[in-house]
Amino acid sequence: MNALPTSNLVPHGVLETALYVNDLAVAETFYASVLGLEKHSDQSNRHVFFRCGQGVLLLFNAEETVSPGDIDGQLIPAHGTTGAGHAALKIYESEIDQWRQRLLGAGVSIESEVTWPLGGHSIYFRDPAGNSLELATPKLWGLNEGT
Repeated sequence: MNALPTSNLVPHGVLETALYVNDLAVAETFYASVLGLEKHSDQSNRHVFFRCGQGVLLLFNAEETVSPGDIDGQLIPAHGTTGAGHAALKIYESEIDQWRQRLLGAGVSIESEVTWPLGGHSIYFRDPAGNSLELATPKLWGLNEGT
């Protein structure tokens, strides 16, 4: 890889995160009802996208995204993987107990909770497709709640 010139040009955040599921209808229900995410768009049996803060969570049917697609004649490279993925969603310290109660009330098993040595807290659980989800406070990465 060639060395790049030093610059202040860096990404400003994560725009989208993708997970792969085996049943879009079940995933859509889970992410909308359990996590309360607002659906942005969907395409029959291929994907459902949700708004999540300043980004978008993409849920793809892995069987439908193994070949390239196109939008108005523009190539969309193949997406896809097999096996469980991971996504961490930001929550605030003051919401930890409420999120724990919400998950348990929805019948979602909490796999683990971690209070990190340098600050921050994480709640780990699985979606219906087996993806590892984490509700985490920004202190985990040394960030303020407003960032």
